[in-house]
Amino acid sequence: MTSSPSDSRALGGPILSTFFYFVIPSIVGLLAITTASIVDGIFVGNYVGAEALAAVTLMIPFFTLLFGLALMLAVGGSVRAGKYFGEDDNEAASAIFSKCLIAIVAFGISLTSVSLLFEEQIFTLLGAPPELFALMSPYFRIVAVAMPIQLASVVLYYFIRAEGRPVHATSALVTGSLANIMLNALFVAYLGYGLAGAAWATLLAQSIQLAVMLAYFTVPVRRLRFQFVRHGWRELGSAAYNGVSEFINEISAGLVILLINWLMMLKLGVDGVAAFTVVNYLIFLSMMVFYGIADAMHLLVSQNYGAGKLQRIRRFMMAGLCAILLLSGLLISLLFTAGDLLVDMFLEDSAVAAAELARSFFFILWPLFPVNGVNVLISAYLTAMHLPLASATVAFSRSLVLPITLLLCFYWWLPDQPILLALPVAEWLTFLLAGALYLRFRPRRLVPVKPAPALAEAA
Repeated sequence: MTSSPSDSRALGGPILSTFFYFVIPSIVGLLAITTASIVDGIFVGNYVGAEALAAVTLMIPFFTLLFGLALMLAVGGSVRAGKYFGEDDNEAASAIFSKCLIAIVAFGISLTSVSLLFEEQIFTLLGAPPELFALMSPYFRIVAVAMPIQLASVVLYYFIRAEGRPVHATSALVTGSLANIMLNALFVAYLGYGLAGAAWATLLAQSIQLAVMLAYFTVPVRRLRFQFVRHGWRELGSAAYNGVSEFINEISAGLVILLINWLMMLKLGVDGVAAFTVVNYLIFLSMMVFYGIADAMHLLVSQNYGAGKLQRIRRFMMAGLCAILLLSGLLISLLFTAGDLLVDMFLEDSAVAAAELARSFFFILWPLFPVNGVNVLISAYLTAMHLPLASATVAFSRSLVLPITLLLCFYWWLPDQPILLALPVAEWLTFLLAGALYLRFRPRRLVPVKPAPALAEAA
């Protein structure tokens, strides 16, 4: 097996330059994915109509669930591969990569078949009214065909990054995002193909993105080799379990937003929903940056864990903590100095009530920014150290259990208090839990060089 030119960078390069080498492409890649989804909404909303935008929005929970499942396998498997790379066991890394890719492609193809057979039943479960079925169907059928391609790209992205080539992986996402913008402009804006045009743009853009990913296998000096594996498939379950926190993060965000919108509508009406939407854009973009740092930590920590380099793990964690705290401070400063500008970007001048609510929400929510990124960082560290239960506990607490519980408590038992106070309280309570878990599982003096395939969390 040949080695990657990035080997020495992850395991022996200068801490800060190595940290930013992996973090910056990771952030750019996540922002590219985010931009692609926003672009679809812009083109559909402006050139097809409000009903079409509603039709696409109704399908988002279904595709989010599938993406979350792929993310669980991709992150859990790539962290496992990163540890193997740190142990200089390229054969084992290639084996887990091949298992993950085969499994996700098989899952995607099966899912496409099921989706096409039970289309109307899926629409009903998503809460779509029957009058929208005809509008949703062309888009859904084409995107269902694109799903195996997209899920395969997710797996390739995380494993190529884990191998030490974040620039190649990110360039594929950026290329796909740019292709999606141009194809939407062609099919939807210029040719007027409607929702079917938007779906074809997604399918072709995902195909281009996958082609760029697959160009990795033309590189002569690489450590990942695809192989048809005949044994050891139980390891796939361990990999998925290790990535369960990513699945929780992915699906729970939509559930929490759904609950907030419902409570806002009951308490403050449409203006409350619109005002929270403005604030949520800022939260969402900041979380993409924090998740970018966390994704880089997955491979930096896992590889050094496999190599037994505990001091490097501590230094990378310190670099991640400093970066998150600096970004959080800048974000809070932005809220207090340019809050009006942010509100004006999303709300027209006539929306006076919504604008005032949005400004008040800034003052309620700013305390969550110093700790939400730290919670994500610690969750990523626990995943990379092969502690899936601890990582899932942090993710489950900060993204689902505490927010939903506290939102309902504020609504029912503290009606005079702003319900959005529940979000910073949830993050700070999670911070106490995450800090305790980090202290419990901080890098130890001895790390097993050759652990058993199914590493026990307590080991």
